[in-house]
Amino acid sequence: MTAPEEEPPDATSVLLPGPWSHRDVSANGVRLHVAEAGEGPLVLLLHGFPQFWWTWRAQLPALAAAGFHAVAPDLRGYGGSDKPPRGYDLPTAASDVAALVRALGEEDAVVVGHDWGGLVAWSVAALHPRSVRRLAVLSMAHPRQLRAALRDRAQRRALRHVLGFQLPRVPERRLTRADDDPVAELIRRWAGPAWTSTADFAEAVARYRSAARIPQAAYGSMEYFRWAGRSQLRPDGWRYARRMAAPVTAPTLQLHGDLDPCVLPSSARGSGRYVAGAYQWRELPGVGHFPQEETPDQVSEALVAWAR
Repeated sequence: MTAPEEEPPDATSVLLPGPWSHRDVSANGVRLHVAEAGEGPLVLLLHGFPQFWWTWRAQLPALAAAGFHAVAPDLRGYGGSDKPPRGYDLPTAASDVAALVRALGEEDAVVVGHDWGGLVAWSVAALHPRSVRRLAVLSMAHPRQLRAALRDRAQRRALRHVLGFQLPRVPERRLTRADDDPVAELIRRWAGPAWTSTADFAEAVARYRSAARIPQAAYGSMEYFRWAGRSQLRPDGWRYARRMAAPVTAPTLQLHGDLDPCVLPSSARGSGRYVAGAYQWRELPGVGHFPQEETPDQVSEALVAWAR
């Protein structure tokens, strides 16, 4: 007799308790779930794939304690946020973030982004410069720098998963199958070795695995990749690339693990050419693709100092 199929988690499963509160905010025509802590100048923390707001669980209380209003949203398509059928291109995601700043009652924010959230953060800084007071990017090259880096065979091999994500429906089915675990496989492949042997790593994998199985969450996360791949040969992609040539005027900090096997340090290092404001590059020794989780105290200290 076949065992009954496990019910997928719902969006409320990401409302995890901690020294933060949860609420929904309407911005750019979608409802975005946010976790927030503290009062003061706004710091927005944008997650990547395959995560959700919880990746910033160490930075939320650290920034709050330092006198900031720290807000970690779920990007559209992820976690507790709306999962519409479209809008997973980087210009729309950047507009979501700029609208979120206004919806939170602020004119600008310190914008921090990791992985896909890093691409969104770069995009907000270039396309909505008045919304970004300062910028910090973890584990992600500037979009134009990343595009150029794809000429390198090692970087193409590091991003080979993106090709598989271009298929319709197949990646979603794999991400949500109870008998497969691509989320754990990707996180283990990209993480630094010191983190993968910890209880925190096991908990993170379980959380992200569960969040990927929220109905339509796998679709949303894959649509970001599909737009990035297919737009390379379409007018909307060309327009975006031209607009991203605008120099980032906000002071910019880049934090990058020296063992990152997903976005290679050599690929990200030249991103400063697109920054007209003050710029700092910091390479973190022994760290892979997830600095905010692998070395949370170091990243929290760096972000607090940069936000000030």
